[in-house]
Amino acid sequence: MSDKVLVAYGSKHGMTAEIAERIGKVIRERGFDVDVASADKAKDPAGYRAVILGSGVYAGMWRRPAARFLRANAAELARRPTWFFSSGPTGDGELNALLQGWKFPKGLQEFADRVKPRGVIVFRGAFDGKKANFLERWIIKKVKAPFGDFRDWPAIEAWARDIAETLKKS
Repeated sequence: MSDKVLVAYGSKHGMTAEIAERIGKVIRERGFDVDVASADKAKDPAGYRAVILGSGVYAGMWRRPAARFLRANAAELARRPTWFFSSGPTGDGELNALLQGWKFPKGLQEFADRVKPRGVIVFRGAFDGKKANFLERWIIKKVKAPFGDFRDWPAIEAWARDIAETLKKS
């Protein structure tokens, strides 16, 4: 079995792409060959030992490229260790309270059920008002979500290390 790992992501303004890059870096440092790619440019998952798929979350939904990748490749993802991550809520406070019970996009749950991921996690996200358009800034203000970078890099790195350790043991 190859030691090749795919980290694919859906990102609108690059914040989730940075999370994917960090995950890839941590796994690479543990001896794996890692490709990190936008989900719309990612290669066929059949060539990988494991896949990590993530997306920024907007209004409870994944970005289209990540959702399409999951729908198109669910059968192939089910044949290998797969993990999902989402990047979304901004602000301080208890993460579960910010999420209000949300764990994964409802519209994609049937595909996740087919894949049976080894793990599903939500990381705090970042929102840069300078990169957003007027409508995005208006929505963020309307829902009273704060602007800023709330990503927890130590938590992201720990999650990636756990994945690498799991892969080394299998």
